[in-house]
Amino acid sequence: MEEIRLQKYLAECGVASRRKCEEYILQGDVQVNNKVVTELGTKVNPKKDIVKFKNKEVKIEEKHIYILLNKPIGYVTTVSDQFDRDAVLDLVKVKERIVPVGRLDMYTSGALILTNDGDFVFKVTHPKHEITKTYTVTLKGIIQANEIEQLQKGVKIDDYITKPAKVKILKTDLEKDISRIEITIHEGKNRQVRKMCEAIGKKVLALHRSKIGNIGVKDLKIGEWRYLKKEEIKGLM
Repeated sequence: MEEIRLQKYLAECGVASRRKCEEYILQGDVQVNNKVVTELGTKVNPKKDIVKFKNKEVKIEEKHIYILLNKPIGYVTTVSDQFDRDAVLDLVKVKERIVPVGRLDMYTSGALILTNDGDFVFKVTHPKHEITKTYTVTLKGIIQANEIEQLQKGVKIDDYITKPAKVKILKTDLEKDISRIEITIHEGKNRQVRKMCEAIGKKVLALHRSKIGNIGVKDLKIGEWRYLKKEEIKGLM
């Protein structure tokens, strides 16, 4: 087998996306033949070299798997958590080493994909592919037409103007003083939907990601998961 770049090898092992693997290399988290390697140009021979990530040997999985989870509130979207909080990997018990594709914050529920295919992670999370994410948002207060228009055109969050979004009102309740809206975006900034709503003066009471692309979780109970179908994987790629 030909030599391949270390970050590509790690991604194919399912450690993380190629870009994230580059960070791990630079941080000194990767060893080749028991020596720490921090050069991004390093190449390895998968048949001869022993590669370790955080002192654990990693190998290319022969079979890639793709899982859709309906994430509950209260679970962090990390492989390991320094505060020992419940993590999404506690919900998905498979023999393969899998990682989340992107993130949902601890207090957001809904669609989350997990896989051991590093190239898939890279392609799905890269901004240029503009894969949509659809959220159902419950807000404090009755949302107004001009506020919907602001969200659709783009609002300022963290010195950044969000790209145009699709927004529609699902429900308003005058008695309870709440609104429920659906927002579809194709960006993935940290806590973006929450910050967008804060930018128009609305507090988020509940946030649920209902879809990634055309893949939804309405047929999955909270905490349940299933394997993605071939056509679903192909659609995302």
